[in-house]
Amino acid sequence: MKVDPDRAAARLDYEGDPYYFCSLGCYARFRKEPLRYLEPDTYKAPEVAAREYTCPMHPEVTDTKPSPCPLCGMALEPVLASAAGEDESNPELDDMTRRFRLSLWFAVPLFVLAMGGMWWHSPWSAWVQMALATPLVFWCGAPILERGWMSIRHRALNMFTLIAMGVLAAYFFSVYATFASGGHAHVYFESAGVIVSLVLLGQVLELRARGQTASAIQALLGLTPKKARLVVGAKEGDVPLELIIPGDQIRVRDGEKIPVDGVVLEGASAVDESMVTGESLPVEKRIGSPLTAGTVNGTGALLMKAQRVGADTLVSQIVKMVSDAQRSKAPIQRLADVVAAWFVPAVLLVAAISFGVWYYTVDLNHAIVNAVAVLIIACPCALGLATPMSVMVATGRGAQSGILVKNAEALEILHKVDTVVFDKTGTLTEGKPAVTAFEGDREALRWAAVIEAASGHPLASAIVREVGGESPADLHSVQLIAGQGVRGMVAGRRIAIGNEKLVDPGEFADEAASLRIHGQTVSFISVDGETRGMVGLSDPIKDSSLAAVRELKARGLRLVLLSGDNDKTAKAVAATLGIEEVHAGVLPAGKAEVIRKLKEEGRIVAMAGDGVNDAPALAEAHVGIAMGTGTDVAIESAGITLLRGDMRRLASAIRLSEATIGNIRQNLFFAFFYNLLGVPVAAGALYPWFGLLLSPMIAAAAMTFSSVTVIGNALRLRKVEL
Repeated sequence: MKVDPDRAAARLDYEGDPYYFCSLGCYARFRKEPLRYLEPDTYKAPEVAAREYTCPMHPEVTDTKPSPCPLCGMALEPVLASAAGEDESNPELDDMTRRFRLSLWFAVPLFVLAMGGMWWHSPWSAWVQMALATPLVFWCGAPILERGWMSIRHRALNMFTLIAMGVLAAYFFSVYATFASGGHAHVYFESAGVIVSLVLLGQVLELRARGQTASAIQALLGLTPKKARLVVGAKEGDVPLELIIPGDQIRVRDGEKIPVDGVVLEGASAVDESMVTGESLPVEKRIGSPLTAGTVNGTGALLMKAQRVGADTLVSQIVKMVSDAQRSKAPIQRLADVVAAWFVPAVLLVAAISFGVWYYTVDLNHAIVNAVAVLIIACPCALGLATPMSVMVATGRGAQSGILVKNAEALEILHKVDTVVFDKTGTLTEGKPAVTAFEGDREALRWAAVIEAASGHPLASAIVREVGGESPADLHSVQLIAGQGVRGMVAGRRIAIGNEKLVDPGEFADEAASLRIHGQTVSFISVDGETRGMVGLSDPIKDSSLAAVRELKARGLRLVLLSGDNDKTAKAVAATLGIEEVHAGVLPAGKAEVIRKLKEEGRIVAMAGDGVNDAPALAEAHVGIAMGTGTDVAIESAGITLLRGDMRRLASAIRLSEATIGNIRQNLFFAFFYNLLGVPVAAGALYPWFGLLLSPMIAAAAMTFSSVTVIGNALRLRKVEL
């Protein structure tokens, strides 16, 4: 659709009036005469996309509202967090906090009355306790009972099944005993009530802790500004970021954040890209240089053209990748899932056996107390949280360091990798040719650059960059000779640059042979038929590659280089880096075949690449590692992306994987330890020898503490050194 300049300029008049649908194809607000800028048949309010919520333990469960998960009962949370600093309330946390605070008004006097009954007894005490416990259990504890019923209805028994059964058993037994005895029997209203308060406290602490795991995503979302300075002809002004569309011209002043992805149209500056790439040094930007949303402009105004906006920007894609990774399941979680599936029925069986044994050997009171204690202390919430909490925190920590984890399986397997396979071009090398050697007359090189710039030869850009792109006006008769080089007339001189077929090497023959041994491409320069220089071109090795290879070799990993380049060039790069195993001249299918053979040897293989030709190998490897500077298809095929293509981040990713798996194992230990120790004690296993029984209130406190312990341990990953 053709954009009317008046309509485009109307976006500059935004001051918060109602929404209208604009002919630009975006929702916009207008201050003056809005109907003048609208298509006649599109007077409608925007449809706001429903926010999606999902369960951190069961990513397959989604909803459009923050309801409980039907499988585990946990509160669903937003798939995408809000930006840092945005005022977004958590309705689940607000509700649980309100219910917990109100529960204290009932639970504290209820507890005092129950404890007072140990020294004195009054018939009205039980009736008062029942009056206090009833709203405490059925209003404050309504979400707990609702989730317990939901678990039975969906045949997905979970922690709320046990809590609800324990609370209701203690409450209704106490009600029966109160009415049957006229208030003289021993009752357990305080157990039912205090358990509800403790579980609500646990939910509040858990929801707050889970909210902290989204801090990395919130920080990423907060990178981009809320407004952009739109330039339309001679007018310019600040407009909301959602009104920017591809093709818009945007002014970025000194010290401002880049609002969208795009390219420089005017100006020059140094941009701080550390928030996205981790690179500490500012990057020089000139006309044609790419700009990334969220980075900070230095001391120089820029006029940029918007190319990717909204969900298409790099920051938004990073957020999506991190969010998806946080909700993916690691294979180690299968153990917890299998255990949890059998755990609740087993606990119900233990509680029933405990009830029967105590009922027939002692009395009904002891049977009720111990059965309730077993149900409460055995809640598997800590077991279910052990893996997803660690994965969520770890992927956020990785994102802050330029390591994007696409799925939890890649993060788990990475620490087991014993073989790393590298692509060469764009992964270990810069991916673009550069002049790495020159002998001869610099003036001849400048003349050669002039005809190279006009020729469109693949190596032309490297030579032009080397001399700074000087372009004398007197240039004509440029001729590109396939397989040989290029020649032409510059300032009345006959200039030629190419291989031996076009230019006689002369005195540079021996030096050229030496450069070719090291994998460089050599071109000779002649002026009026006289050989005046020699240029060596190659794809430079990244500064980070040598350090990365050394660190990976120090870990004892087997390193392999795969390349589609010729054998001489590939081996030259491998020799420089210290990689001993090389496969050169390999096609994309051949790269995947090499990976497959390594896997058949029993190797755990990671493949690092950046190009379309690497995608099959990245998908074939146990862990695919893409360069963030590479192609979209490579990134989609990989499980992990190194945002700025720095291979040193691979070792950091391995350290992150090691720390995450260690943290998950610690969490699983805590979860199993509490249950293995608590269930027998609650059932009364120690009573015959030590006379030790576990109060249901103590069981509820221990259950809550186990969940908080697991979450607190997972949050330690935010500080792991990478």
